[in-house]
Amino acid sequence: MAKRDYYEVLGVSKTATDQEIKRAYRKLAKQYHPDVATEANAEEKFKEVQEAYEVLSDEQKRAAYDQYGHAATDGFGGQGGFGGFGGFGGAQGGFGGGFEDIFESMFGGGFGGFGGGSNRRNPNAPQRGNDLKQTITITFEEAAFGVTKEITVNREEECTKCGGSGARSKDDIETCSRCSGTGRVVEVQNTILGRMQTQTTCPDCSGTGKKIKHKCDACSGHGTVNRQKTIEVKVPAGIDDGQQIRLTGQGEAGRNGGPSGDLYVGFRVLPHDFFVRDGYDLRCEIPISFSQATLGAEVEVPTLNGKVALKIPEGTQPGTEFRVRNKGIKYINREMTGDLYVKVKLVVPKKVSHRQRELLHEFDQLEDKTGSIWDKLKKAFK
Repeated sequence: MAKRDYYEVLGVSKTATDQEIKRAYRKLAKQYHPDVATEANAEEKFKEVQEAYEVLSDEQKRAAYDQYGHAATDGFGGQGGFGGFGGFGGAQGGFGGGFEDIFESMFGGGFGGFGGGSNRRNPNAPQRGNDLKQTITITFEEAAFGVTKEITVNREEECTKCGGSGARSKDDIETCSRCSGTGRVVEVQNTILGRMQTQTTCPDCSGTGKKIKHKCDACSGHGTVNRQKTIEVKVPAGIDDGQQIRLTGQGEAGRNGGPSGDLYVGFRVLPHDFFVRDGYDLRCEIPISFSQATLGAEVEVPTLNGKVALKIPEGTQPGTEFRVRNKGIKYINREMTGDLYVKVKLVVPKKVSHRQRELLHEFDQLEDKTGSIWDKLKKAFK
């Protein structure tokens, strides 16, 4: 996506002083800092403000930007000089492949004498709008079964008053007199290789070839306005913590007839008091008594869809895990469901009655203390 004019980003004029630029930067940096901002695209705007200030606060970079536009920062300087292009015979395919790229980076466009022409993106071409991202919190059950939520986002939408043109009327859109509507201007410069004719972005119209005589009162010439929009989000059954869905076309408005961006909705799922999610399976623990583990029993186990009966075989050992099929989480957009894994936890009573104590003593006398674990214990004390 084409970069915005750095002066426009900071909201200052091209004749702004260093102090005015610094004040504008501090205000915007505080507004869009990710630690305090609430806007969905605050991080992107914060980076944009930082990038603009880095260039405009430096005297040499600002002078280069005023003359060559973004080519001064995106091109030659950003690639580390001639080395960034692999030399004259390097990554650009030798002298013939890389030579024009070097001059494109130095002078911001095509140049005479080599038949070159600028291949930079046309600023009047359709541009896709920015994507947005927002995170919402839902309950464990809402994630398991799906739910419809409403969220509110702040986004740039096409100005309904001017239709995105940025002008009060069609008559207020004029052809740029400096570049005659081409968006490019030709300059002659003295370089290390002699006198060269270069082509660069028109500084008066920022390459659009148009100038607005009277800007739209509603959007101040931007073509978009910031609005709050309430959007219905259908959360699919089975969504998990940290996952996200994309709502196509619900991002910010495009420019020059380009499509809108997308809205990415992320989810934070609250934990459950009883179940733990493991992919599309569920896990839980249930208590059983000594007599149930020894004699066997049928116990009720809660699920997300109600209770089910679980058979505990006699002689069940503590920590044994049972599988209950199709009682887990439904797969997203699939006719499949995970399983429920139930681990039994032996509960030892802290107090027993006199009669229970007598029976336990009698049981202890009758209990068969043979087997591998008992044998190992006896050998350890020999």
